[in-house]
Amino acid sequence: MSKTTNVNSQLTLDFPHRPSLSREDYLVASCNREAVALIDNWPDWPYFAACIYGPEGCGKTHLANVFANKVSNLTNFPYKIPFVKARQIQTQNFRDLFARHNCLVIEELDDAIDQEALFHLYNLYRDEGGNILFTSSLAPARLNFSLPDLRSRMNIVPAVEIQEPDDDLLAALLVKLFNDRQIIPTPELINYILHNMQRSFSYARKLVAEIDAVSLSRKRAVSVPIIKEAIQTLNDTSQGDLFD
Repeated sequence: MSKTTNVNSQLTLDFPHRPSLSREDYLVASCNREAVALIDNWPDWPYFAACIYGPEGCGKTHLANVFANKVSNLTNFPYKIPFVKARQIQTQNFRDLFARHNCLVIEELDDAIDQEALFHLYNLYRDEGGNILFTSSLAPARLNFSLPDLRSRMNIVPAVEIQEPDDDLLAALLVKLFNDRQIIPTPELINYILHNMQRSFSYARKLVAEIDAVSLSRKRAVSVPIIKEAIQTLNDTSQGDLFD
């Protein structure tokens, strides 16, 4: 008699994976082509600052890394320029940022920040020849800045949107996300996912992570049943979030 193993009780070992963030690995399509062109055009920007905005998981951080690498390569700087969360900018630290870094990536720009500090940082980088790349979920002109001088300045920052992906880009993104985890999906599996998933960058990333987790816990290769279970798990989680 063969012995049955309860695979549901198997522990998943959370091995870290490293997504590739190089320029060559960024998937270019109609929804993000303008944002890619913005990064490619640096340092010949029309203004000292620019903003890339779009939904969660759309590739803003990837493009910001491309920007940081490009700055390092073109200026022979020994390390990448820093990434700073917008809410971390305070009146006591903005001058130190410019003293150490002529270029800066400011992530997660919103209106719940120290507006006075951002106002002075903006003026400093503009007046002294620095560059800032902002990332945000919304265009700066749509953020509700209460400080009039900051609002007027942010309204003139060139802003480029990354829109939600079409099927071709989603398919390419799914393949890349799987490859980042050393998984080679078949075209049939990609097509199945495309016909059953929510249409967003964010969901694609969460789904691939869940598929990988289920595959590891079951000790089975990625298959349609594995994908179905992962989709059901995400759907149940999303429904649960509605009642939190």
